[in-house]
Amino acid sequence: MTYLLHGATLALAWFVMVNAAMSAVVACVARRARRSLLTLRLLPATASAAFVAGVFLPSFWWFEPRDFTEQFALTLMVLAAAAAAMLAGAVVRGAMAWQHAARRARAWTAAARALRFDGIDVPIFRIDSSRPVMALIGILRPRLIVTRGLIEALTGEELAASLAHEIGHHRAWDNLKRLTILGAPDVLRWLPGTRRLEQRWAAAAEHRADASATGARDRSARLALASALVKVARLMPAPAPFTEPISTLVGGGAIAARVHRLIDDGPQPSTERRRQSRPWARGAAAMAALAALVFGYAPLLATVHRATEILVSTLP
Repeated sequence: MTYLLHGATLALAWFVMVNAAMSAVVACVARRARRSLLTLRLLPATASAAFVAGVFLPSFWWFEPRDFTEQFALTLMVLAAAAAAMLAGAVVRGAMAWQHAARRARAWTAAARALRFDGIDVPIFRIDSSRPVMALIGILRPRLIVTRGLIEALTGEELAASLAHEIGHHRAWDNLKRLTILGAPDVLRWLPGTRRLEQRWAAAAEHRADASATGARDRSARLALASALVKVARLMPAPAPFTEPISTLVGGGAIAARVHRLIDDGPQPSTERRRQSRPWARGAAAMAALAALVFGYAPLLATVHRATEILVSTLP
């Protein structure tokens, strides 16, 4: 087995092992998590990719001798094949989701008429359909789709609040986040509770878009959006499954919870306030992580290389 082929095989094997371990951890803690749901969902894929690229590959390059002879390890090849299949499946899944969304966007805009609304800088298209639909399509070139049925069902204030809601999705890059979730290569996808974690993230994204659209103190905008949600939810069937990078007005479920939060006169959650809270803690954590990286990186590489040698020598 050549040096590069051996390194690629070990990299894939490490990827699937770290991925499986992190997926098990996320599956155990996801049910009790209340924040950072997107981070949790993407943790297995990002952690395994970061470990392979930032730790294993440098370790292999620096410590593994070029002139060596390695025996064929069946378990190692099986692990590498599983990782390759996982990565290929993720690419296909993400490409298909993107293609389906693009096909839907072309079908919607083919017979659409452009509209303009004050304060909305995203292109808006009106399609002649009696179903009350509002959707944000696209990532780099976002477009808003509004049906005749929705325009007829909502008042001017409700329509403005609904458009602002979709702009909130656009500013949060929620379609990109949806596509990333759909194309994440991980074992977590097949573990119990993952679907529920994705649904909880989608619901949280809807709450954030609601807050972005109405503000914490604009009661009239909050009531208008709540009224729009109730009207559209009554006229629309159950939300579509989480299969495409498209944000809709009543997507993510939890309509009752969204309406309750919008009409609640108590203190509204402030995303900006949470973002600015305790900056010293984040700074201290970043400095500690940097110090650990600087002083512990070389020993970590040596440890990973020793672990790799043990792995190769013990696997059948």
